Amino acid sequence: MTDREARAALPGIVLITGVAGVGMVAVLATSLGLVPLYGDAELGLDGWRKAAPDLAAGAAETLRIAVPASLLAAVIGLLLATLMLVGGRGAVLVRTGCLAVLAVPHLVGATSVGLLLGDGGVAARALAPVVGDTGWPALVGGSWPVATVLELAWKESAFVALVVLAAVAPGHARRMQVAAGLGAGRWHRFARVLVPTATPALAVSSMVTLVYAVGSYEVAWLLGRASPEPLPVLAYRLFGSIELTDRPAAAAAAATAAALAMLLAAPALAALPRLRTGLSPDRGLS
Repeated sequence: MTDREARAALPGIVLITGVAGVGMVAVLATSLGLVPLYGDAELGLDGWRKAAPDLAAGAAETLRIAVPASLLAAVIGLLLATLMLVGGRGAVLVRTGCLAVLAVPHLVGATSVGLLLGDGGVAARALAPVVGDTGWPALVGGSWPVATVLELAWKESAFVALVVLAAVAPGHARRMQVAAGLGAGRWHRFARVLVPTATPALAVSSMVTLVYAVGSYEVAWLLGRASPEPLPVLAYRLFGSIELTDRPAAAAAAATAAALAMLLAAPALAALPRLRTGLSPDRGLS
């Protein structure tokens, strides 16, 4: 990034940092009892003590959803980007499909996945002659968050595909022609030219997807099991509790989710200079 580009981006960075920073300070202050819903402010760890029994299980459930969903979205997104780079009518259809998927809210997508994969859903009814009346697995609300992972992967793969396409498309045809001229077949052009060129954008978009999945509430709430709850679901439930003293515990759960997201994002931030260099369109020719 040049100095001019950095100066142009500075207002947006200051605004985003300010809004997020004020929000995090408010959450931390609430978790420490400094912003009570009623009564006097009193510094303490009561909120953290109240949420502590559920935080570890909530973090594990959050990672159980976010990690496989991000990996699946990365694989599908790379394949979709590859199809779009081929060109032709198929590429137009895939690109249109990705844009349509991005326009669908997660809540609508989660509802659709629930109707598709739930007990008595479309898939269970269609496959009833094969699996029987009681043979359909608990994909929604079961011990493994299958439906939650599939919904997040479905939505976020479109995001990953478009990011990879935007990063790789400049110079892609020239790189493929050079590789083909050197005798590389289709598989070698994919594995040794396209994949290395797409890796920086794929890593960044996958990290964004992972952080988003850590903080996602509505999909896990609608498609996940009742216990243990992912951290966003736990925080929202405690925040809406009729017990007003649960508000610090809700803030503690939210702060834990934010810390988990920042911990996962740290590797991407540390690798940002190398990723920025790798986003060069001519990287594949070097």
